[in-house]
Amino acid sequence: METLTNGFVAEAERLADERGAGDPAWLVRARRAALDRFAALGLPTTRDEEWRFTSVAPIAETRFALPRDGAAGIGPEDVGAFQWAGERTATLVFVNGHYAAHLSTPGREGRGVVIDTLAASVARGAVDVERQFGRGVGSGGHAFTALNTAFAADGAMVAVPDGVVVDAPIHLLFLSTGRETMAHPRVLIDMGANSQATVVETYRALGAERSLTNAVTEIAAGEGAVLQHYRVQAEADTAFHVGGIYARAARSASLACWSIGLGGALTRNDVVAVLDGEGASCTLNGVYVVDGTRVADNHTAIDHAQPHCSSREVYKGVLDGRSRAVFNGKIIVRPDAQKTDAKQTNRALLLSEDARINTKPQLEIFANDVKCTHGAAVGQVDDEAIFYLRARGLDERQARRLLIRAFAGDVLGQIPLEPLRAHFERAFASRLPEPQP
Repeated sequence: METLTNGFVAEAERLADERGAGDPAWLVRARRAALDRFAALGLPTTRDEEWRFTSVAPIAETRFALPRDGAAGIGPEDVGAFQWAGERTATLVFVNGHYAAHLSTPGREGRGVVIDTLAASVARGAVDVERQFGRGVGSGGHAFTALNTAFAADGAMVAVPDGVVVDAPIHLLFLSTGRETMAHPRVLIDMGANSQATVVETYRALGAERSLTNAVTEIAAGEGAVLQHYRVQAEADTAFHVGGIYARAARSASLACWSIGLGGALTRNDVVAVLDGEGASCTLNGVYVVDGTRVADNHTAIDHAQPHCSSREVYKGVLDGRSRAVFNGKIIVRPDAQKTDAKQTNRALLLSEDARINTKPQLEIFANDVKCTHGAAVGQVDDEAIFYLRARGLDERQARRLLIRAFAGDVLGQIPLEPLRAHFERAFASRLPEPQP
């Protein structure tokens, strides 16, 4: 994969030359350091422990390019299909990683709330951007995370001041178009002390062409902050998607992240949450559907760095055809993180004999006064439950479909906002494979 690694490096260097001296020095340095890190790491292979069940060879075999303008010919009616009923504080739309003003509704939240593009925030010299950019990732992250930083140009900046409650969700919609195009959007979310907000990231495709989305989101939740964060990946079944969420929660902060995977030929999602203040809490919920020969890889890590923190994690997947899934869930309890309360659950429903999942729960506990549990289960549709439903008037196909929806329902059913919950439930149901008797 060295050839493609060199290709990414050459493209990033070409882009840097085009930008010239227009960007601030701190961003230029960050891009250069990330590009050097990517060149040193190279694209991951199955020899790497964190990637041993997922080959990125299909990405390596495709030469992706950065499109200059993908928003031409796209109208508000195209965007409307990806919205949900109900209020939104703002909707920012990005096409192939670039902001599309004519498709967006910036909103007028006021009260010091910032909902803006990353490019505009950098251009006006916003202090919050320089302070937060790269802070959540730190020196960690894999090669694709470094690649995102190396190409970082646009994305979203959401900053909520201390004590402010944003009532309606903020929608960040990322659309991919064109053949063999790539995008590297960056999202920064900065929650002040005792603030509250809901942010929804949606990744969709216009068309069925092969594309690459490599997205990174950094979240900083201040003391007592409450954030509901959703990432919905519903791109084309021929697309590749690599996503990383890096979150840090301060004292008594509450962070809830939902990951909903519906599309993509190969998807890899990393969620890393650090509970860095006493009494912080974290909830990670995920649900995904794969069929055919599609691959879904979910890696999560919750780092209990301080005492009296709690975490809950539930991931569920539905697999059909010859699809494959990976779940690697890690819980770390640091030496001083006494009174930790952590629970992890991973379940997969296999609808065919050829579908398979590799699941690996990990507990790394360095404290002695903790409660940590994990559980993993892989199975098929319950024949007794089908018999029970058929005895009450459903045919076999209806019974199987109802059971499959119910399997994921306890994850989606926890979404607190009814319009969002209904929107995601419909999207999930539309991607379910047709049950075979």
